[in-house]
Amino acid sequence: MKSVLLIGMGKFGQTLGANLLAMGVDVMVVDKNEDKINQLGAKYVDALIVNCMNLENLRALDIPSFDTCVVAIGDDFQASLQITSLLKELGAKWVVSKATTEIQRKFLLRNGADEVVYPDHDTAEKLAVKLNLERVFDYIELNAEYSIFEIAVPEKWSGKKLIDLNPRKKYGLNLLTVKKGELIIDSLDANYVFESGDHMLVFGKTKNILSFANK
Repeated sequence: MKSVLLIGMGKFGQTLGANLLAMGVDVMVVDKNEDKINQLGAKYVDALIVNCMNLENLRALDIPSFDTCVVAIGDDFQASLQITSLLKELGAKWVVSKATTEIQRKFLLRNGADEVVYPDHDTAEKLAVKLNLERVFDYIELNAEYSIFEIAVPEKWSGKKLIDLNPRKKYGLNLLTVKKGELIIDSLDANYVFESGDHMLVFGKTKNILSFANK
């Protein structure tokens, strides 16, 4: 079972913590606000009132014992920056910090964060893509060049076989699977016949997928 130290129990921290618990992750939540911890304490085995800007307070949490430490503080960047740095100093294996601006993201990376999440930016970016391209339902950006997209299958593909359409060769799309509503086709073969309403999950260069979806 993975273990996560979650520092900062605002809206983002609470949502993240609830999802981690649902996945069976061992979560310790920490916040300097006593009311928040008293409110959330019943949901977590470990919920502590701690000022994490204090080195000795953090040291007492045995930082190296956690697989991941998350700094989910969004309203006090100085605290987020300092705590991120202290966590790495104390031997944290992997530190994920929350940013609210691009400048914050850069400073957090320079001060020890292994990964920076930027919820408002990421959500807005995804929404912009979905609003602009009606056939895109979701996507995951893997890096600056590659992504995985969920796209509605073009109507003109209905009744045609995968082998005849050959999306990899023609469009640079690597077809991972097909969704029919909530049903996932777990064993696609070359003779699969597309139907109206199908969604396909494709992997490839982001620019290629966006170009295809925009046609």
